Amino acid sequence: MKNFIQFIFRIFHREASAENSIFESIDHETGIKLLQYFMLCVLLILCFILPGADVKKRAKESAQQRVQQELRESSPGGNADASADSGLKTGIGAGNGNTEAGNGAGNGTSGAGAKNGDENENSGSGEGESSGAGSMAGQKGTIVIDAGHGGDDPGMIGPSGINEKVLNLIYAEKLKELLEAQGYRIVMTRETEDGLYDEDQSNKKAQDMERRVKIIEENSPLLTVSIHQNSYPDASVSGPQVFYFQHSVEAEKLAASIQNAMNTELEIGRPRTHKGNTSYYILKRSSSVTVIVECGFLTNPQEEEKLQEEEYQNQVAQAICDGVLAYLEKASQV
Repeated sequence: MKNFIQFIFRIFHREASAENSIFESIDHETGIKLLQYFMLCVLLILCFILPGADVKKRAKESAQQRVQQELRESSPGGNADASADSGLKTGIGAGNGNTEAGNGAGNGTSGAGAKNGDENENSGSGEGESSGAGSMAGQKGTIVIDAGHGGDDPGMIGPSGINEKVLNLIYAEKLKELLEAQGYRIVMTRETEDGLYDEDQSNKKAQDMERRVKIIEENSPLLTVSIHQNSYPDASVSGPQVFYFQHSVEAEKLAASIQNAMNTELEIGRPRTHKGNTSYYILKRSSSVTVIVECGFLTNPQEEEKLQEEEYQNQVAQAICDGVLAYLEKASQV
């Protein structure tokens, strides 16, 4: 600082090296005043710049805090393992395929039977708007109900001629009514027998599956339940079974809760256990806590008949609802 003042003084008191120098007329007193003015200007500038920068910093931090708060408030409940799930998801490849076969017929604790390809679709890319806006009522949170298949894809067709897409929608609508009565907002991926694809689409199944996942992602639900009917080469195999993404802790808890409710309330003679899976498309591609509920086997003539009875349909829907509610209650206590 001392050197700086000396430098300024030399400017004001140096001998002019050229004629008509602007400093020739500046005396010592004037130089001091000019220096004071200069320092005052510097202080004023600093007074305006530093507080302004601090205000901007605080505003930025406040904005970041608001965004983080909104994300916390809008994140789906019980989905603590969503980030872990996302790292396990693989890319999408084009094509059609069938879901994996179960671990064996007649084994009450083994995996379910082979399904007629749907969730294991390694779908090609496609665009389109999602359907099924769902009800805006309900203050406890959003739940997505996915009625599998639809349109040109009937799913499994039973011995009597009933097809899976029709039954899936019936069960999905019954479950929707029960959960809405409990105060939840329900979003349906489809509410008609139509599929979620464009008629001119070359790979309708791929687009259908992508749009189902898109609906789930856009609504950030507490959980997602996909309704299906099962099949197996051995016609004696029967009973409901729930599948979950094998690497999702929360999805396993939800699957266990629903499986337990169905085994108990439906009085299943040879109860099955919930089963982890890594290939079903809707399980591995959605970040939601998602399960697939196979209500029963259409390949079993006795169970196919029962699955078409309204009384049994109501019982199945109620059991699924009870399993969902039990899971949500435990999740809220954690």
